[in-house]
Amino acid sequence: MFETLGFEDTTARSVSVLFALGIGIIFGALAQFTRFCFRRAVVGEDRKQAAGVWAIALSVAVFGTQAAVAQGWVSFAEHRLLISDLPIVAIVLGGLMFGAGMVLTRGCVSRLMVLTGSGNLRALIVVVTFAVVAHATLKGVLAPLRTWIGSMTVPMGEYVSLAALPGGALTGAGLITVAAVVIALRSGNRPSMLIGGAVIGALVPLAWVGTGYVLFDEFDPIAMESLSFTAPSAETLFYTLASSAVPAGFGTGLVGGVLIGALAAALLSGSFQWQSFESPRQTGRYLSGAVLMGVGGVLAGGCTVGAGLAGIPTLSLAAVLALASIAAGGLAANAWLNAAASGFGARRATPAVQPAE
Repeated sequence: MFETLGFEDTTARSVSVLFALGIGIIFGALAQFTRFCFRRAVVGEDRKQAAGVWAIALSVAVFGTQAAVAQGWVSFAEHRLLISDLPIVAIVLGGLMFGAGMVLTRGCVSRLMVLTGSGNLRALIVVVTFAVVAHATLKGVLAPLRTWIGSMTVPMGEYVSLAALPGGALTGAGLITVAAVVIALRSGNRPSMLIGGAVIGALVPLAWVGTGYVLFDEFDPIAMESLSFTAPSAETLFYTLASSAVPAGFGTGLVGGVLIGALAAALLSGSFQWQSFESPRQTGRYLSGAVLMGVGGVLAGGCTVGAGLAGIPTLSLAAVLALASIAAGGLAANAWLNAAASGFGARRATPAVQPAE
């Protein structure tokens, strides 16, 4: 469709950067306002409210994405999330690693990126480390390990998609949407928080349609993308280091937009505050979590946003398995930390200070 829009002095890739920048700004601002984070929804003290915001975002993302598929605007037939040979070991192992990492760093990657914009230097260090490790796993020294683990597959055929359920895509999408809406309505959130979450969810189909339909150029095609932070973080890091040799893409614009949106929202709300590490022990914990998320996010096929919020609306079984594994990893790591803290607390009268999210 792009060639019919009358652009003569630019390319679809260049426009996609600006498009992603706008989406990122909206996401960053709303995520700062709603404290949007999958970790909070799994193990946070306010998990019920956090789960409600996340669930309403997912319901809108599923509904909007499948509506776009029904209109014929986008198709996921050849998408990596729907390959017939399911790399089950990589997905489960990667999900468990990512889930453990997000608990150690007290935030999934999207949340940490938003916190970076609000002045949290812990989050900044984690995001940079995450990007380095993710790039090493995608194309660097850890790539052979990724390839070996990813070679352990299970042939799923058409059952790699929830559309294979009786009733087709409508059944799969309907079940997810209804369940998510029920969770959201029972969360006890203020309407403004649910509206914010719904708008975040709407960004998912907007990005799919924007990159896969509006900006599609058969002479110079770009990848169909939506919200994601694993590969985009690595791309942004590489672009920052070698911008004269590597052009910016959708992922680079998205990351930049999230930082700008979060910074603007934090400044306008008066919540911007410089924060840093409090001890070497805490630094080690956060860096360990960043490494786990970097490797795990690549193996699982994405983070809580890429494989979860944007992946599940494609009705991919791999995306559902990845998000479930991330949740399981988070719960296991949180239980281990609580047990360790209890044992440590028995030997020490003053408990360690918990860092802010």
